[in-house]
Amino acid sequence: MNKLKFIDLFAGIGGIRLGFQDKNTECVFSSEWDKFSQKTYEANFGEIPHGDITQIEAKDIPQHDILLAGFPCQPFSKIGKREGFKNATQGTLFFDVVRILDYHKPSAFLLENVTGILSDDGGKTIQVIMGALDELGYDASYEILNSAAFGLAQNRRRVIFVGFLKELNVDFQYPVGSEKKVPISDILEFGVEGYGISEHLQQAYLFKKDDGKPQVVDRNSTVQANTLVASYHKIQRITGTFVKDGSTGLRLLSKNECLKLQGFPLDFIIPVSRTQMYRQLGNSVSIPVVKAVADEMKKILREKMKECENQQLALQI
Repeated sequence: MNKLKFIDLFAGIGGIRLGFQDKNTECVFSSEWDKFSQKTYEANFGEIPHGDITQIEAKDIPQHDILLAGFPCQPFSKIGKREGFKNATQGTLFFDVVRILDYHKPSAFLLENVTGILSDDGGKTIQVIMGALDELGYDASYEILNSAAFGLAQNRRRVIFVGFLKELNVDFQYPVGSEKKVPISDILEFGVEGYGISEHLQQAYLFKKDDGKPQVVDRNSTVQANTLVASYHKIQRITGTFVKDGSTGLRLLSKNECLKLQGFPLDFIIPVSRTQMYRQLGNSVSIPVVKAVADEMKKILREKMKECENQQLALQI
C-alpha cells in the first residue's frame, strides 16, 4: 500500500508532524515563517520549511492525502459582509487553509487551536470555520481534548478539528483518553542548575499575595502542571508552574521537563536560546494527543484505500 502523503502548515517546530508521521506516511511539504522555529524544525527533520504560506500558491504545493495545520486564531470580523463562508475567511490565516483544501481536495485534514476560538467574536469565528469546511465538501467536527487524559502531566485543553471528504462517508470518533492522570512529580528532575528564580523576585512578585499563586510543585506533588505557555520565561505568577528546587529554592521548569510535559522525545534538538525554547514548546502541541487522533484517522484512510483497491481489482476482473 502506498504511503499517506501529508503537508505540515503553520508547522512551528513540527509537533503535529511528530505526532502524525510513521513509517507509512511521508511529509511532502512544510511551511513556517518564524526563523527560530525553522531552525529547530531543520535540526530535527532535516529540512527547512517554506516561509510565509500567504505568499505560496496552492498549485506549488505537492498533491497530498492529508493537510495538517496548527493555524493561528484570528477574529473573522467581516462575517456577514461577504457572500459565503469561504469568502468570509479572507484576510485571516485560516483562509490559506481554505484555499489549499479547495485546490487540492485532500482526503482529510487535522487542525489544532486554542479553546478560545470557540467563543471568539461572539461565536462567529467558529461558525465561519465550520461553514467554510462544509462548503469545501468536508464532514468536519471538533473536540476539546486535554493532554492530561493522554498520559501527560499537564492540563492543556486544545481544540482538535478533523475532517474527511463527504464522499468517503466517515463518521469520525475522537479518542477519549484515560481517566488515570500522571502526576507532575513523575517527570521532575532535581538538582538542576541554571533555572533558578531570584529570591528578590520571589518575595517582591511571585509571593507578594497569599492567594495560593503561583503553582509550586515538588517530588510529592500529585497534581498536573498548568498549561505551558509561550511566555513562560516571563515568570507569571497566575499561570506559571514552578519547581521547589535549586540554589534559590525555586526554579523554572527545565528543558527536559518541558519536553516531557508536551510528550516530545528527550533527544529532540532545541538549537535556540532558552527564551525561544520556552516559546516554541509553549506554542507547540502535545504529541500523544495528536498521535491518538492521527492513529484513528490513518486507520480509516487505509481502510478506504483498501476498499478502492479492491473495487478496482473487481472492475479489472
